[in-house]
Amino acid sequence: MNALPAARADTSTPPSGHTPLRDHVSRSVRRYLHDFNGCDPDDLYEVVLREIEAPLFAEVMRHCDGNQSRAAACLGINRATLRKKLKAYGLA
Repeated sequence: MNALPAARADTSTPPSGHTPLRDHVSRSVRRYLHDFNGCDPDDLYEVVLREIEAPLFAEVMRHCDGNQSRAAACLGINRATLRKKLKAYGLA
């Protein structure tokens, strides 16, 4: 049986001494909005998703040694969804 290691109970809390991912995202979005000099973007949600998903999928695939089943399980998404996203981002 292909059992994955048990996940940490609270995945929102980073290991001791590390900055939470949400803090990195918050700083990046704040800087991005500041760079617009008062003009509001009209597709910020889509921009952020594209900018985050591509490196997320690339790093998880690297972490899982290219194994899409493991990567999909790690991400908590369906393998078919992962394949679709990898293709969309040119990572397949």
